[in-house]
Amino acid sequence: MRPSDRLPESLRTVTLETGVNRYAEGSCLVSFGHTKVLVTASLEEGVPPFMRGRGNGWVTAEYGMLPRATHTRGRREAAQGKQSGRTQEIQRLIGRSMRAIIDVKALGERQITLDCDVVQADGGTRTAAITGGWVALKLATRHLLEEGVIRADPILDHVAAISCGIYKGVPVLDLEYEEDSNAEADANFVLTGSGDIVEIQATGEKRGFSRDEFEQLFSLARDGIASLVEMQKAAIVR
Repeated sequence: MRPSDRLPESLRTVTLETGVNRYAEGSCLVSFGHTKVLVTASLEEGVPPFMRGRGNGWVTAEYGMLPRATHTRGRREAAQGKQSGRTQEIQRLIGRSMRAIIDVKALGERQITLDCDVVQADGGTRTAAITGGWVALKLATRHLLEEGVIRADPILDHVAAISCGIYKGVPVLDLEYEEDSNAEADANFVLTGSGDIVEIQATGEKRGFSRDEFEQLFSLARDGIASLVEMQKAAIVR
């Protein structure tokens, strides 16, 4: 039995609230159950030095947890003078996920930065950030089109992410913290709307897991991400 009484293939309650920041070109407050992440997409003219002169744009991400996003207060990483390895790993994953579905040529030499701030964490913050990040990115590029900054929509496909794991011997979808911290194996899947793989992070925690178990996790992820893509489509409809 799962802590939330969900079926193995059930997502938590997911919401994608748009327009939550009046200043950003795109914004989304994404909730997966008790996990909440605020994502803003900001346009900057120009690109990093290594991209200059190519005529291409760039999409990148920054990720962070607010001090009281978890059960106890954590220090701001800025106060410690450096980001943790976990933070760097997650923000690079978010950036890679967005760049997998965008035509950087269509952006011109401009950068869009996704700021992903975890308001409350109960498992799956990176996957929530990717799923909500696509919505914020889409809204930002729509704004740029309407303002005449760019001529063609650079978004080529959807991208979304979900966690899966083996909990008490059963493959389950969308782990909350209690499941994640006690899982025998867990994985994060990032897929496009057309079903292509962007990235899979899979780890045996308490034991190894079989190919058959992996296939079951992958099947859960495919179905879960298909549902998330439909939610993304609904979120950007005016």
